[in-house]
Amino acid sequence: MKDDTRPHPFRDSVQDMAAADRLPDTPQTRAPAYRLAFADPDFLTREELRPVRLQLELLKPQMILDERGIKSTVVLFGGARIPDPASKDSARTPGLAALSHYYDEARRFAKAVTERSLLTYGRENVICTGGGPGVMEAGNRGADEAGGQSIGLNIVLPHEQAPNPYVTPDLSFNFHYFAIRKMHFLMRAKALCIFPGGFGTMDEMFEALTLIQTGRMKRVPFLLFGRAFWEKVINWQALADAGVINQADLGLFQFVETAEEALKAMDEWPE
Repeated sequence: MKDDTRPHPFRDSVQDMAAADRLPDTPQTRAPAYRLAFADPDFLTREELRPVRLQLELLKPQMILDERGIKSTVVLFGGARIPDPASKDSARTPGLAALSHYYDEARRFAKAVTERSLLTYGRENVICTGGGPGVMEAGNRGADEAGGQSIGLNIVLPHEQAPNPYVTPDLSFNFHYFAIRKMHFLMRAKALCIFPGGFGTMDEMFEALTLIQTGRMKRVPFLLFGRAFWEKVINWQALADAGVINQADLGLFQFVETAEEALKAMDEWPE
């Protein structure tokens, strides 16, 4: 949303872009060198402009979320392949069929969190997901069913990943840089909820755990849905036994099974 409330004596960039489009069509005006720098995609995508693109990708969602008055989020990470158990794809593989109930838990949890968020006019504890299918869809869907807004942070991948239909359109963002996307997941997070998932879920989980472990991020409720899954795929105690983490680091997270347990853990968290 553009802020036109501040008076200034100069023509703005939108006016000059419109004026440039009205110029006569000549070899000079068609030359790439003549394009306004901020309206020249070939220039903005040059290797040397990467620092500028990183800054723009950080600023755009930040400014929009600030303008919408969103102060805090509850972040849901989880597998894109975990299906809605009511869908025809729910038994695609035995493993995914066994995990499909987490779609419902994510949906119920997001709905309950959003009902609370609405008491703050949608400013606090807004559901935030990666914007894709599976657990991410369930989170945005639950928020939508509660009548609230939710955030989707998509990223451009070699295989197409469109936003799921439940993300609030004005809060549906797309990223090129994984690092900047990860920052936006955590910058407003009041709780992190990790559902079963694959490499992407684990990447986001361990990134956040590392930031908390090293004191670069304050502690927040860090909830792993599905003890059986997480203890099967990761031998947490073995990490502590080997000395590569401290025993106390195992207290940075807790296991929950249901939406109700997750809400209770958040409610009991000491501010």
